[in-house]
Amino acid sequence: MADFHRRDDNIDGHSVKHEGIASGKIIRRKQDATLEYLPDDLTVEEPLEIRIGGKTVAITMRTPGFDDELAAGFLLSEGIVRESDAIEKFSRPPGARNRENIITVHLRTKVKARLDSAQRFGTISSSCGICGKQSIAAIRQSFPLIESIGGVRVKTEVLLSLPSQLRQAQSDFARTGGVHAAGLFGSNGQPRIVREDIGRHNAVDKVIGRAFLDRELPLTSCIILVSGRASFEIMQKALSAGIPIVASVSAPSTLAVEFARECNQTLVGFLRPPSFNVYAHTERIFLE
Repeated sequence: MADFHRRDDNIDGHSVKHEGIASGKIIRRKQDATLEYLPDDLTVEEPLEIRIGGKTVAITMRTPGFDDELAAGFLLSEGIVRESDAIEKFSRPPGARNRENIITVHLRTKVKARLDSAQRFGTISSSCGICGKQSIAAIRQSFPLIESIGGVRVKTEVLLSLPSQLRQAQSDFARTGGVHAAGLFGSNGQPRIVREDIGRHNAVDKVIGRAFLDRELPLTSCIILVSGRASFEIMQKALSAGIPIVASVSAPSTLAVEFARECNQTLVGFLRPPSFNVYAHTERIFLE
């Protein structure tokens, strides 16, 4: 059976592998017990080491691609950097083994990384991100709550249009069936940023990281939709970017609901047209 291979691409002036899909051959046993030798695509999963200067801040399992956005979104959502112009550039360590799986974040002069935030919030090297180890109280001290009055409101038909738009933008999922997605939408349902990754938390980091690098935060008039469930850490990441409405196509966790209620976020679950559930702050949705 053939190995799965990815193509090379160019990052930082060097050829590195970063595409998120690997192609190869598989053997498939059919219903009639005959065998086929077929081409197949798989989602790539590899570690990414995020460094600030020479210090390793985190290691996370991810699908390669948009690593700069992932690093920026992670640092933002952990409270390690907060200023919109904090990041000067990104680089890969020359000559390092597996350099495509290491990204160094260079901060601007006089910008100080709040590495104590990572320690306080319980950042770990894990394929599922931080997985709810932080306390709500600690996070509320680091990020402003969503404004309760005079903010965005969304029509029901707009909300119901989002899952199909997200699915249409999931090119990697169409090929592999093995990635999650996060999509940022305007209050009128217009898609702004969609990213895919083997981890939904990484997909969210890539979305908010792109907005952070473009200096578009806070995203006070936006909705973020995630495939799969809405966990505590998804709510935290949305709060760090100032996103008032979080929706998921599956269920939220109890801690996600508690977090949303305390931080004034609207939380929608089981968004599967023609129905959905609202778990927190219904005032942002025109319920008909």
